Amino acid sequence: MPPRWPRKPDRRDPRYRRLDDRMNFAVHVAAFAAVNSGGWFWHQVQPHALPFLPLLTLGWLVLLLGHGAYIFAIARYADGEFTP
Repeated sequence: MPPRWPRKPDRRDPRYRRLDDRMNFAVHVAAFAAVNSGGWFWHQVQPHALPFLPLLTLGWLVLLLGHGAYIFAIARYADGEFTP
């Protein structure tokens, strides 16, 4: 069962924005895991088919870690900070 929000979703609501950002991060982690696991599997089957794969994985991982650092450590979700 999907999570339910007790009131009408509004991006100006700090609690909703925090939940939305964390769910967005979870989707990005899932996409990273799916694409890279498939890519590395193919790299094992055909070793020279994807020569850029290590750089792609490293770059994407750095961006993903930066996204996580922002979501969990830097972002502040106080009232009045968001202007649509």
